[in-house]
Amino acid sequence: MVPPLQQAYLYRPGGITPDLPLFLFLPGMDGTGELLTVQTKYLESDFDVCCLSVPRNDLSTWDELVDTTLKLLDLELKRNADRPIYLCGESFGACLGLQVASRSPHLFHRIVLANPAFCAHNHPLIALGTQLTSWLPHPLYHLSCFVILPFLASLDRLAPPESRALLKVLQSLTPESCAWRLALLKNFCYGLVQFDKITQPVLLIASRFDRLLPSVIEAEKLIDNFADARLHILPHSGHACLLEAEVNLLEIMQTYHFLDNPQVSCSISSSRMD
Repeated sequence: MVPPLQQAYLYRPGGITPDLPLFLFLPGMDGTGELLTVQTKYLESDFDVCCLSVPRNDLSTWDELVDTTLKLLDLELKRNADRPIYLCGESFGACLGLQVASRSPHLFHRIVLANPAFCAHNHPLIALGTQLTSWLPHPLYHLSCFVILPFLASLDRLAPPESRALLKVLQSLTPESCAWRLALLKNFCYGLVQFDKITQPVLLIASRFDRLLPSVIEAEKLIDNFADARLHILPHSGHACLLEAEVNLLEIMQTYHFLDNPQVSCSISSSRMD
């Protein structure tokens, strides 16, 4: 159980393993990092896994979130400045991750983006949520989380503990911070990212059954902005794909040769599914 946050910090689901490459996870709009647990059990064989966690009532701008992330990463580098850093962002975190990467591209060895919310500004659900959420009283806000849950995830692909965890982190946000982060997504534009500075390999992961955003369509558009990018489509997954037990991020990364020294033997029958 993560204690109430007073300031942003890097949360480690497991112990510190400073001799392994650093895997920096930037979470979705919940901002907790608590929803990576399904993937952590696989990733920790090859990585020192840490997640950005920001206060649940945080109202930082994009620039402030980028500054915070880089300052926390600088503290990590003091432990071991030579190890590779893998940057992974999901949804809201993918939008943040690309801004972080374009600000300091020299820091990152590989970049992974899962269902990046780049097109949120065009989506009616995001616009409606931005308008309604800020004035909802807390009891109604908590009830509204049950309504949005089927849009965020394919619930039939989530184990009961993961469904409960997703609902819990949604309800932990204040209505004000939820509305603020929706507004950040609504105002996000490609101009915030200096794509020409991102020359390292990028892996895009998109869910075909994403009910929240047209992730596959947007990933296919986004891929052309990178010098070196691959696209992996999850044919049955929802928006919160990393919560699904059948999705193994480490195996996907290994399939695309994203691990310099892979320790896990795996076999995936199809590397790209259209």
